[in-house]
Amino acid sequence: MSRLIDSDEDTPLLRDDASSDDSQDGDYKSRWRSIRVMYFTMFLSSVGFTIVITSLWPYLQKMDGSATASFLGWVVAAYSLGQMVASPLFGLWSNHRPRREPLVCSIFINLLGNIYYAYANLPTANNKFHILLARAFVGFGAGNVAVVRSYVAGATSLKERTSAMAMMSACQALGFILGPALQACLSFIGELGFTVKFIDLQLNMYTAPAILAAAFGLINILLVLLVLREHRVDEHGRHIRAINYNSEDGDDISEETEGTIDQVAVLTSNVLFFMVMFIFAIFETITTPFSMDMFSWTRKEAVVYNGIIMCCIGFESILVFLVVKVASQRVGDRPVFLVGLAIIFCGFFTLLPWGNHYPKIQWADLKNTSLVSQISEATLASNSSLEPTGCPYQQTWCQYTPAIHIAQYISADVLIGMGYAACNVMSYTVYSKILGPKPQGVYMGWLTASGSGARTLGPIFVSQVYTILGPRWAFSLICAMVTGAIVLLSAVYHRLIAFSARHRRTVE
Repeated sequence: MSRLIDSDEDTPLLRDDASSDDSQDGDYKSRWRSIRVMYFTMFLSSVGFTIVITSLWPYLQKMDGSATASFLGWVVAAYSLGQMVASPLFGLWSNHRPRREPLVCSIFINLLGNIYYAYANLPTANNKFHILLARAFVGFGAGNVAVVRSYVAGATSLKERTSAMAMMSACQALGFILGPALQACLSFIGELGFTVKFIDLQLNMYTAPAILAAAFGLINILLVLLVLREHRVDEHGRHIRAINYNSEDGDDISEETEGTIDQVAVLTSNVLFFMVMFIFAIFETITTPFSMDMFSWTRKEAVVYNGIIMCCIGFESILVFLVVKVASQRVGDRPVFLVGLAIIFCGFFTLLPWGNHYPKIQWADLKNTSLVSQISEATLASNSSLEPTGCPYQQTWCQYTPAIHIAQYISADVLIGMGYAACNVMSYTVYSKILGPKPQGVYMGWLTASGSGARTLGPIFVSQVYTILGPRWAFSLICAMVTGAIVLLSAVYHRLIAFSARHRRTVE
C-alpha cells in the first residue's frame, strides 16, 4: 500500500513541521498502527459474539427447561437490541471526544456482560432472563463497531478505503471463524465441567467461552490505551486535524468540507444493510435448532458440527474478501454488491425442503398423529433420562415437511457465507465513500444501528415463523426479501457513488 501523505502547503496539517520526511514517516506508521488496533478490536468483537452463538440454545435448555425456540430468538435479538441502542450514542461521543473514551467504556461493558453470562446459573429461578440480560449487555458494549469503522474511514484515503474495509471485514470473519472453533475446542470440558470454588464459578462448555471472551476484552482495553492515537486524513491521504483531537497547544485546526451528502443514498444504504443483516441474522439463529430438527443431532453434536461448519464459512469469507478487493477494483463496488445478493438468494433457495424423506419425530414412537395427541407432557417428562432428538412433535409441520439432506445444508451454508461476505464489505465501503470526508461517527452509528435492528428483528421473526409454519415458509419469505433488495439496489444504482465523484472532484 503506497504512502499517500501529501505536503501541499494549502492542506491543514497536524503540526507546523509535518511536511518534513521524518514527521510524515512517523505519522504514517502511527496511523497504521492505530488502524491495526481497530482491526484487532473488530476481531475481538466478532469473537465475543460467535464464541457462544452455537452453544446458546443448548445452554438455554440446560439452564431453564421452560426456554423455547421462540425465546431463543429473543435472546439472540437482545444482543443486537443492545448494539442498536448503543451505536449512535458511541458514534456521537466519538465525534466530539477522543475515541479512546467510548472504546474503553464499551469494551468494559462487553467484558462485564460476558462475566454475567457465565454466572447465569447462580440464580435459583428465571435463569433464561438472566441469560437474555447478559447478552443485552454484551451487545451494548459491541456498539463500538460504529466507532471502529468511522475511525478507519476517517484515517484512510479514498484509494485506501476499500482495502482497509476489506481487511477489517476479514478480521471480523477471522473472529467469526475462531469463535465457533474455540467453542468447539472448549466442548471437551463437557456439560458438567468443574467448579472454581473461590469465585463460585461453574466452568463448563457453555461458560468457559464467555470467560475467554472477557479475557480478550481486557487485552483489547490495554491495546486501545497504549497504542491507539487520533488520526484523520483527507481523500488524498493528507493529514488534517480531527475535530476530536486533543492538542496540548490548544490548536483547533479542522478541515472544512464543501458539498452536501446525498441523503437518499445514505437512506438506501441503511435499508440495504438492514436487509443484508436481517437475512444473515435469520441464518445464524436458525442454524442450531434447524440442524437438530432435520438431522436428529444431540445438543453437543449440534455445537461441535455447527462450530466446524461456521469455521469453514469463516475461512471461505476471508477468501471472498481477497477476491472482492480485486473484483471491486476491476468492475466497481456496486456490481459486486449485486452478485453477492444473487448468491444469497441461491443459498436460501437451496435450503427449501423437497422430496419424500421426512425428519425423525421426537420421540421415535410418536409417528402417528393420533397417538401424539393422546400422550401427555408428564409421560414425556418420565423419559427425561434420555436426551430427546429429532423434530419436536409440538411443531406440527414436522409431520408433513420433508427433511433436507446434509449435502443440501452444507451447500446452502457455503453459498450464504459467500454472498454475505461480499455484501457486508461492500455495504460499508459504499457507505463510507458516500459520506466522504465528513465526520462519520454518527452516520456509522446509524448504519450499525440499522444492522443491529435487523439482528434484533431477524431472530424474532424466524423463531416465530419457523416454529409455527416451518422452513418452507421461512426460507421462501427470505428469498422474497433478497429479491426486494436486488430490485432496490438496481433502482438507486446511479446514486450510490463516492462523495468526491458526486461533487465532480478529481481523485487520482
